[in-house]
Amino acid sequence: MATFLYRLGRGAFRRRGLVALVWVALLFAAGFGAASASAPTSGSFSIPGTEAQRAFDLLDEKFPAMAADGATARIVVKAPDGAKVTDPAPKAQVEKIAEDLKSGPGKDQIASVTDPYQGKAVSQDGSTAYLSAKYKVSGMELTDATRDALKESGKDAQAQGLTVEIGGDALMAAPETGSGEVVGILIAAIVLVITFGSLIAAGLPLLTALIGVGIGVSSITALANVLDLGSTTSTLAMMIGLAVGIDYALFIVSRYRAELAEGRERDEAAGRAVGTAGSAVVFAGLTVVIALVGLAVVNIPMLTKMGFAAAGTVVIAVLVALTLVPAILGYAGRKVLPAGEKSRLFGKGKGKGAAKDKTEAGTGGTGTEPAAPARKPNGGTRWARFVLRRPVVVLLVGVIGLGVVAIPASKLEMGLPDDGAQPVSTTQRRAYDLLSDGFGPGFNGPLMVVVDGDKALADKTADRIKALDGVAAVVPPAPNEAGDAAVITVVPKDRPSSAQTEDLVHAIRADNGNDVLVTGATAMNIDFSQKMNDALLPYLALVVGLAFLLLMLVFRSVLVPLKAALGFLLSVVAALGAVVAVFQWGWLGSLFGVEQTGPIMSMMPIFMVGVVFGLAMDYEVFLVTRMREAYVHGERPGQAVVTGFRYSARVVVAAAVIMIAVFAGFIGASEQMVKMIGFGLAVAVFFDAFVVRMAIVPAVLALLGHKAWWLPRWLDRLLPDVDVEGESLRRHLGDISDSPEDPGKDRELVNA
Repeated sequence: MATFLYRLGRGAFRRRGLVALVWVALLFAAGFGAASASAPTSGSFSIPGTEAQRAFDLLDEKFPAMAADGATARIVVKAPDGAKVTDPAPKAQVEKIAEDLKSGPGKDQIASVTDPYQGKAVSQDGSTAYLSAKYKVSGMELTDATRDALKESGKDAQAQGLTVEIGGDALMAAPETGSGEVVGILIAAIVLVITFGSLIAAGLPLLTALIGVGIGVSSITALANVLDLGSTTSTLAMMIGLAVGIDYALFIVSRYRAELAEGRERDEAAGRAVGTAGSAVVFAGLTVVIALVGLAVVNIPMLTKMGFAAAGTVVIAVLVALTLVPAILGYAGRKVLPAGEKSRLFGKGKGKGAAKDKTEAGTGGTGTEPAAPARKPNGGTRWARFVLRRPVVVLLVGVIGLGVVAIPASKLEMGLPDDGAQPVSTTQRRAYDLLSDGFGPGFNGPLMVVVDGDKALADKTADRIKALDGVAAVVPPAPNEAGDAAVITVVPKDRPSSAQTEDLVHAIRADNGNDVLVTGATAMNIDFSQKMNDALLPYLALVVGLAFLLLMLVFRSVLVPLKAALGFLLSVVAALGAVVAVFQWGWLGSLFGVEQTGPIMSMMPIFMVGVVFGLAMDYEVFLVTRMREAYVHGERPGQAVVTGFRYSARVVVAAAVIMIAVFAGFIGASEQMVKMIGFGLAVAVFFDAFVVRMAIVPAVLALLGHKAWWLPRWLDRLLPDVDVEGESLRRHLGDISDSPEDPGKDRELVNA
C-alpha cells in the first residue's frame, strides 16, 4: 500500500493544477447543491421494534387527522396576582389568542387549536390556563410566517398584564453553534504556527480541512431532505470533519518537511510523505469510519444516518490529505519550512543532499521531523526516557487517575431532553415551569395510551389506569370516527424523567397485550434509553472486534491492539464521568454554559463510544507505528519507544490540542446535544491523548518488552502484509537492499 500511496502523492504533486481544480469543482458543486436545496427539516425520529413506535404507527393508521408527527405548541397564560384566567378580561384575551392562531398568517399549517375552557385546561386555582396548537407539519417545516404568528399571538395579552409563555417543538430551530467553533479554529491555527514555525505550513492544514468539511457539510445539506437527515447531522459532521481533517493534513505536511530536511527533491518528498504518513492516515481514518458506520447496529435510523454522514466527512478528509495536500504543497514549495531551517538546508553552497549528511534519517510512518544526532534531546525523548525509568509508577498514576474521574459515570442517568432542559432565559423553559406550578410536575410529560378496540375496551382500560399508583389524572377516552380505536391521556404525578413515571409506564403496559399501547414523549424516552442500553454491548463487540483485527494488520501484534482497546475503555469511561459531573451534577456547570442540569442524553454513551474509539485509534496508529518500524528495523523495545516519541510526540501533542480546541468550540452551541457532545469529545481526546497514549502506552510497552510485538507464526502468515512501515517502498526506492542482513527483510524474526 505504501508504494501505491507514494505514486498517488507524487502524481498529485506533479499534476497539482488538475488535482486542485477537481477539488475546487467538487466544493462549488456541493455548495451549489446546498444552496439549491430546501431548508433541512428536523428529520423523522423513529425507534423500530418498540411499543412507543408501534403506538405512533397505530395513531397514523387510526387517527390520520391527528398528524402524530406534527409540531405542537402550548401557549401558557397566567393571570396577574389576585386575578384568575376565568375572569372576563383575561378570558377574552385567551380566546383572542386562539382566534388569532386559527385565522392568522399560519392558519394553513394549523391542524387544531383547543379552547382551554372547553378542554379543562385551567388550573384548579384558576391562575393558569393553556392553549394547545397542533400543526400539520414538523417544527422544522413550519414557515417563518407561521412561527412568527405563534410568537406574536400573546403580545396583546402581555400588554394587558398577563404572563404568556410558549412551549413545544413548534419553536424548534436549527441549532446555533455561536462563535465557539471559530475560536477553536483560531486556537488550532496558533498551535500549527507554533508547531511548524511557518505561516504557510500552519495555514495549509486549515485550508485543506475547511475545503474537505465544506464539501462534506454542503453535501449533507443538499441531501438532507432526500435522505431525511436531522438538523444536527451537519453540525456533528462539521465537528468531526474539522478535527480529523486538520490532524491528517498536519501529519502529511510534517512528513513532507522531514523529507525536505533530508535533501529530497520536492516531488519525491511529497511522494514519500504520502507513502509513509499517508499509510497511517488511511488506517486511522478506517478506524474512525468503522466506529461511525457501526452505529447502524443500534437500529435507530436517526443515529445511523448521523454516523454515515460523519463517516462520509472522514472519508473526504482522508482523500484530501492524500491528494489535495500534496498538490498544494507543490505550490508552497520550501516555504513550508521555517526561515532558519531553509537557510540552513538550502542556503548558499548547499546542494542536493547537503542536509542529508547533517540529519538523522527518519522514515517513520507517522510523519515527523528527524532530529540531528548532536542536538539536545527533545521533549518527547526526555518524557519517554522518564516513563521507561518508572513504568509501574506512571501506569498506576494514569490508571488510578482516570478511574477516579470515571466514578461519576456509575451514577449515570439517561433521558431525552425536553423543554425542562432549556435555559431559564427561554420562553420554552418558562412555559414548562408555569405548567409544572399550575398543573403538577407530571403535566409536562403526559402519556398517550392508544387502545386498538371498541369503546368498552377503552373504558375498561381507563378505569384500570385510574387505580394505578402515580396517576394524577386520566382524560376520558377519545374515540376515532370509526369507533374502533381510542386515545386516553394519562397525567403522571411525577416529572417526566423520574423513576416513578417510568414505573407507571411499565405498569400500564403490563398484561395489556397488543391492544393497549403506551406512547408519547415520556414513553419514547424510556424505550429509547432501553434500546441504547441493549445495543451498547453488541456495538462495542462489533467495533472493537473489527478495529482489533485492523490494528493487528497494522502492528503485527496481539498485545498492542489489546492494550489500545483497553486504554480506549479507560478514556471513554473517564470522559463519561466528566460529562455526568458537569451536565448531570452541575459541577463547574457555569464555566461551560450549563444553565440547567438533568439526565444525560440517551444516545450520548453509545455515540461517545463510537466517535472516541475512532479518534483514540488515530493517536495509537500515529504514535505506535513509528515504534513498530524502529523495532522491526533492529532497535531494542525500550529504544523503539524512545524513537517513536522522538519523532512523534510533538506532532501528536499538537494534533490532540487542535482536536480538543475544535471540539471545545462547540460547547457554546445553543443545542444541548451539540454542547454535551462537544464537551464529551474534547475531554475524551484530552484523556486519551495525554494520559493513555502518552503515558500508559509507553509504560505498558516498557513492561512488556519483546512480548509487546509478539505474533504467532501461523497468524503472521495468514494476515496480509499492508506494509504500514513502508518497508516495500524503501526497497522499491533503493533505500534498503534485499540482503538477509537487512533487519527489515526478515520480519518474521520479530515473531520468533
